[in-house]
Amino acid sequence: MTAAPPSAEDTAPIRLGTRGSALALAQSQRVADSIAARTGLEVELVTITTHGDTSPEPLASIGGAGVFVTAVREALLAGECDVVVHSLKDLPTAPHEELVIGAMPKRADARDAAVVAGGVPLAELAAGARVGTGSPRRRAQLRRRFPELEVVELRGNVDTRLARVLGDREGVAADLDAVILAAAGLERLGRDDAITEHLGIDGWPTAPGQGALAVEVRRGTRGPLASALHSLDHSPTRTAVEAERAVLRLLEAGCSAPLGAHAFLDDGMLFLAARVYSPETGEQVSSAHALYVADTRTPGEDAAALVVDELLRQGAADLAPLGGAR
Repeated sequence: MTAAPPSAEDTAPIRLGTRGSALALAQSQRVADSIAARTGLEVELVTITTHGDTSPEPLASIGGAGVFVTAVREALLAGECDVVVHSLKDLPTAPHEELVIGAMPKRADARDAAVVAGGVPLAELAAGARVGTGSPRRRAQLRRRFPELEVVELRGNVDTRLARVLGDREGVAADLDAVILAAAGLERLGRDDAITEHLGIDGWPTAPGQGALAVEVRRGTRGPLASALHSLDHSPTRTAVEAERAVLRLLEAGCSAPLGAHAFLDDGMLFLAARVYSPETGEQVSSAHALYVADTRTPGEDAAALVVDELLRQGAADLAPLGGAR
């Protein structure tokens, strides 16, 4: 019997929707290359302009990182593209009725990184030194560990933020002594040479899902794209990130909450730790639990439930604006 020739749908270029920022394009291109290698098909990047990209208003005032997620999701649902890529730390934790995360590629470095003028450690900065960050969690961590430093609200893309320290961009004044950024983003942009210090996860737990990507498609996607995403999915990353994001969801907290969480797998066990901070004082409460993955059908959910219950018993809901008090 002669095999049926491939359909036009199975041989058409795959359209990958992405924001137009340098970081979004860099991480989307990596996913596009992986899909192309697995399917043998051309993968085209489709740039999606969002309100967050064009608005002069601060990001928080127009809906935070959710404005970017909403725009690319709308393009996917409208059929303008076949697949989109998100930074997982920006993605809402509630499942979408019409979309699914087809793959979580292997996670990059989950740590935060400091870029400090002169290359000195954060701990050696003089009192009153100005450190920039746009993250409530990072602000709380800095205030707790280095109360003598001045924490400055920071906006703009990665290159603009780096220029506030390095002075290497025309029209941007070098008016800060340091900035704190995600190590993974700097690496994806080829700017990891600017890092002067990696901040350890134990002392500086990062946002749930930091360093990981979500490759999202319409529910029911089939064919070469679905097969490629199944191959691209990294099971340990998915298990760990789902546990971290379950903490966020069970606390009913948004992606900008002053909360750090990190999970990892080792020898069949899932380890999950989380910490909630007061954004004003840096005061914190912490919890950590572990369980055998094989002992439950939902290891991430079960580990997160243990962690969240302990956080709430310690008063997490009184420290930060969380909706999970019960």
